[in-house]
Amino acid sequence: MGRRTQVFSYVVGNASVAQELYTRTNQKIFYAGLALESWRKAEQAHNLNALAVIQAERESALFHLYGALLGLCHEIAGYYRLPGYDAPRAESFLRPDVLEAAPSQELGELVELAQSPESWLANLLRAYNQMFRPPQPAREGKVDPAAALISVVSLDEAEQLLDHETLEMWRQQLKGLAQRFRQTLSEW
Repeated sequence: MGRRTQVFSYVVGNASVAQELYTRTNQKIFYAGLALESWRKAEQAHNLNALAVIQAERESALFHLYGALLGLCHEIAGYYRLPGYDAPRAESFLRPDVLEAAPSQELGELVELAQSPESWLANLLRAYNQMFRPPQPAREGKVDPAAALISVVSLDEAEQLLDHETLEMWRQQLKGLAQRFRQTLSEW
Protein backbone atom coordinates (compact mmCIF):
# COMPACT_ATOMS: atom_id res chain seq x y z
CA MET A 1 0.00 0.00 0.00
CA GLY A 2 1.51 3.36 -0.98
CA ARG A 3 2.01 6.25 1.44
CA ARG A 4 -0.92 8.24 0.03
CA THR A 5 -3.19 5.21 0.27
CA GLN A 6 -2.18 4.72 3.89
CA VAL A 7 -2.93 8.33 4.75
CA PHE A 8 -6.30 8.15 3.00
CA SER A 9 -7.19 4.86 4.65
CA TYR A 10 -6.38 6.29 8.05
CA VAL A 11 -8.50 9.35 7.40
CA VAL A 12 -11.58 7.32 6.47
CA GLY A 13 -11.20 5.20 9.57
CA ASN A 14 -9.84 1.94 8.20
CA ALA A 15 -9.01 -0.01 11.34
CA SER A 16 -6.48 -2.19 9.52
CA VAL A 17 -3.99 0.67 9.14
CA ALA A 18 -1.24 0.64 11.78
CA GLN A 19 -1.62 3.31 14.44
CA GLU A 20 2.09 4.09 14.61
CA LEU A 21 3.13 7.42 16.10
CA TYR A 22 4.70 8.58 12.84
CA THR A 23 1.38 8.37 10.97
CA ARG A 24 0.01 11.39 12.81
CA THR A 25 3.13 13.44 12.06
CA ASN A 26 2.97 12.45 8.39
CA GLN A 27 -0.72 13.32 8.21
CA LYS A 28 -0.22 16.76 9.67
CA ILE A 29 2.66 17.54 7.31
CA PHE A 30 0.48 16.35 4.41
CA TYR A 31 -2.53 18.39 5.58
CA ALA A 32 -0.36 21.51 5.91
CA GLY A 33 0.71 20.95 2.31
CA LEU A 34 -2.93 20.71 1.22
CA ALA A 35 -3.76 23.97 3.00
CA LEU A 36 -0.78 25.70 1.37
CA GLU A 37 -1.86 24.41 -2.05
CA SER A 38 -5.41 25.75 -1.49
CA TRP A 39 -3.89 29.06 -0.38
CA ARG A 40 -1.86 29.24 -3.62
CA LYS A 41 -4.98 28.53 -5.69
CA ALA A 42 -6.96 31.22 -3.83
CA GLU A 43 -4.21 33.75 -4.57
CA GLN A 44 -4.38 32.92 -8.26
CA ALA A 45 -8.19 32.84 -8.47
CA HIS A 46 -8.80 36.46 -7.40
CA ASN A 47 -12.33 35.54 -6.27
CA LEU A 48 -14.46 37.84 -4.18
CA ASN A 49 -13.73 35.79 -1.06
CA ALA A 50 -10.07 35.13 -1.86
CA LEU A 51 -8.79 37.06 1.17
CA ALA A 52 -11.00 35.05 3.51
CA VAL A 53 -9.90 31.77 1.91
CA ILE A 54 -6.24 32.81 2.17
CA GLN A 55 -6.64 33.65 5.86
CA ALA A 56 -8.47 30.36 6.51
CA GLU A 57 -5.78 28.35 4.71
CA ARG A 58 -3.02 30.27 6.53
CA GLU A 59 -4.55 29.32 9.86
CA SER A 60 -5.17 25.76 8.71
CA ALA A 61 -1.56 25.35 7.59
CA LEU A 62 -0.30 26.78 10.87
CA PHE A 63 -2.62 24.51 12.86
CA HIS A 64 -1.38 21.43 11.00
CA LEU A 65 2.27 22.46 11.27
CA TYR A 66 1.88 22.72 15.02
CA GLY A 67 0.18 19.31 14.99
CA ALA A 68 3.12 17.88 13.03
CA LEU A 69 5.52 19.30 15.61
CA LEU A 70 3.45 17.76 18.39
CA GLY A 71 3.39 14.46 16.50
CA LEU A 72 7.17 14.56 16.17
CA CYS A 73 7.47 15.20 19.90
CA HIS A 74 5.20 12.21 20.52
CA GLU A 75 7.40 10.06 18.29
CA ILE A 76 10.51 10.99 20.26
CA ALA A 77 8.79 10.65 23.63
CA GLY A 78 7.33 7.31 22.63
CA TYR A 79 10.67 5.96 21.47
CA TYR A 80 12.45 6.99 24.68
CA ARG A 81 9.39 6.13 26.82
CA LEU A 82 9.40 9.55 28.42
CA PRO A 83 6.95 10.31 31.21
CA GLY A 84 4.11 12.43 29.86
CA TYR A 85 4.69 11.03 26.37
CA ASP A 86 1.07 11.80 25.45
CA ALA A 87 1.04 15.49 26.45
CA PRO A 88 -1.39 17.52 24.31
CA ARG A 89 0.97 20.50 23.77
CA ALA A 90 4.35 20.56 22.05
CA GLU A 91 5.61 23.09 24.59
CA SER A 92 5.35 20.37 27.25
CA PHE A 93 8.29 18.61 25.56
CA LEU A 94 10.31 21.65 24.48
CA ARG A 95 11.61 22.67 27.89
CA PRO A 96 15.16 22.36 29.26
CA ASP A 97 13.93 20.56 32.41
CA VAL A 98 12.33 17.82 30.28
CA LEU A 99 15.59 17.43 28.37
CA GLU A 100 17.59 17.23 31.61
CA ALA A 101 15.28 14.53 32.97
CA ALA A 102 15.53 12.45 29.77
CA PRO A 103 18.41 13.54 27.53
CA SER A 104 18.20 12.66 23.85
CA GLN A 105 19.83 14.10 20.77
CA GLU A 106 16.51 14.65 18.98
CA LEU A 107 14.75 16.32 21.88
CA GLY A 108 17.89 18.38 22.53
CA GLU A 109 17.80 19.77 19.00
CA LEU A 110 14.11 20.64 19.28
CA VAL A 111 14.59 22.32 22.68
CA GLU A 112 17.52 24.33 21.33
CA LEU A 113 15.48 25.48 18.32
CA ALA A 114 12.47 26.35 20.48
CA GLN A 115 14.63 28.35 22.93
CA SER A 116 16.37 30.32 20.16
CA PRO A 117 14.09 33.36 19.65
CA GLU A 118 14.94 33.83 15.97
CA SER A 119 14.72 30.19 14.87
CA TRP A 120 12.02 28.96 12.54
CA LEU A 121 10.64 26.73 15.30
CA ALA A 122 10.36 29.56 17.83
CA ASN A 123 8.60 31.64 15.17
CA LEU A 124 6.20 28.78 14.41
CA LEU A 125 5.35 28.41 18.11
CA ARG A 126 4.80 32.17 18.48
CA ALA A 127 2.61 32.33 15.38
CA TYR A 128 0.54 29.34 16.48
CA ASN A 129 -0.06 30.79 19.94
CA GLN A 130 -0.88 34.20 18.41
CA MET A 131 -3.83 32.62 16.56
CA PHE A 132 -5.65 32.27 19.88
CA ARG A 133 -5.28 35.88 20.99
CA PRO A 134 -7.99 38.43 20.23
CA PRO A 135 -7.19 41.07 17.60
CA GLN A 136 -5.42 44.07 19.10
CA PRO A 137 -6.41 47.42 17.62
CA ALA A 138 -3.64 49.98 17.31
CA ARG A 139 -3.21 52.15 20.40
CA GLU A 140 -4.47 55.66 19.88
CA GLY A 141 -3.76 58.69 22.04
CA LYS A 142 -7.04 60.55 22.19
CA VAL A 143 -10.24 59.41 20.57
CA ASP A 144 -12.15 61.97 18.53
CA PRO A 145 -15.73 62.08 19.86
CA ALA A 146 -16.97 62.54 16.29
CA ALA A 147 -15.29 59.30 15.15
CA ALA A 148 -17.39 56.26 14.28
CA LEU A 149 -18.19 53.93 17.18
CA ILE A 150 -17.54 50.82 15.11
CA SER A 151 -14.17 50.49 13.49
CA VAL A 152 -12.55 47.87 11.31
CA VAL A 153 -9.80 45.89 12.99
CA SER A 154 -7.12 44.63 10.62
CA LEU A 155 -5.36 41.32 10.98
CA ASP A 156 -2.67 41.11 13.59
CA GLU A 157 0.74 42.23 12.31
CA ALA A 158 2.32 38.85 13.09
CA GLU A 159 -0.28 37.07 10.97
CA GLN A 160 0.22 39.52 8.11
CA LEU A 161 3.91 38.67 8.10
CA LEU A 162 3.20 34.96 7.66
CA ASP A 163 3.45 34.53 3.95
CA HIS A 164 3.08 31.36 1.96
CA GLU A 165 6.82 30.91 1.53
CA THR A 166 7.47 31.13 5.29
CA LEU A 167 4.91 28.46 6.11
CA GLU A 168 6.18 26.21 3.31
CA MET A 169 9.72 26.62 4.62
CA TRP A 170 8.53 25.63 8.12
CA ARG A 171 6.79 22.59 6.61
CA GLN A 172 9.97 21.54 4.81
CA GLN A 173 12.01 22.06 7.99
CA LEU A 174 9.63 19.86 10.00
CA LYS A 175 9.57 17.23 7.29
CA GLY A 176 13.36 17.19 7.16
CA LEU A 177 13.64 16.90 10.94
CA ALA A 178 11.14 14.05 11.03
CA GLN A 179 13.00 12.13 8.33
CA ARG A 180 16.39 12.71 9.96
CA PHE A 181 15.16 11.86 13.46
CA ARG A 182 13.53 8.66 12.24
CA GLN A 183 16.85 7.46 10.92
CA THR A 184 18.35 7.70 14.41
CA LEU A 185 15.20 6.35 16.09
CA SER A 186 14.90 3.38 13.74
CA GLU A 187 16.99 1.05 15.89
CA TRP A 188 13.86 -0.25 17.64
